[in-house]
Amino acid sequence: MPPWIAGVDGCPKGWIVALSRLDDPGAVGFRLVPDFAAVLAVSERPAIVAVDMPVGLPDRVERGGRRAEVLVRPLLGRLGASVFPTSVRAVVEAPAYGEAIALARSGLQPFAPSPFANAIVPRIRQIDALLRADPALRGRVYEVHPELAFWTLNGERPLDHRKKTPAGLDERRALLGRGGIPAPVTEGIPPKGAKTDDMLDALAALVVARAIAAGRGRPYPDPPEIDAHGIPAAIWTFAGANNSVP
Repeated sequence: MPPWIAGVDGCPKGWIVALSRLDDPGAVGFRLVPDFAAVLAVSERPAIVAVDMPVGLPDRVERGGRRAEVLVRPLLGRLGASVFPTSVRAVVEAPAYGEAIALARSGLQPFAPSPFANAIVPRIRQIDALLRADPALRGRVYEVHPELAFWTLNGERPLDHRKKTPAGLDERRALLGRGGIPAPVTEGIPPKGAKTDDMLDALAALVVARAIAAGRGRPYPDPPEIDAHGIPAAIWTFAGANNSVP
């Protein structure tokens, strides 16, 4: 049986997982799971998991974050602020937000973690712990950013609307249609515990996962950086065929 792929985004109740088989891209199902280990353990066992979360943590970092974030942010125009800078590993591993800020301000990095960045630290740690423990996962789990996927689907042009507005949601639904996701899927109701924009972001990650599986993935940077634990650090999108995924 052809393998499954998954696009994953964090949501209020855990992680929303969009799943499809490579031979049936229009048939998409959703799961809502409590942690990233459960993403990897779903019964479909997806061969490629594209997740909207930093993967690969730096020991040193410049003002704009990892090289991946520095490269991607300017592509997105006024939406580039959605690509926040990832802190160094020591700051991410700090046991409390106050300690993370103190470490950053001690000279460990040139910025303090924002409240939003701190809120997703537990999710970053989940992924990092799994990839450190099982090197085989490093060829299965890929970092994506939905706005970069939408930028690609939009002909490598920034989008016109922010994602949480009605116009922004409609703009993203239309682009997902170009990426092969049927309208009944993009216009459906997300699983309980996830929001509409979470669902659309997971679907954008699914589009990238399909491209990676087909050998059309494009990392920023290329080649990816490798962190001190051997984990690749890059934000992935895709290239070719007019930037659509049939």
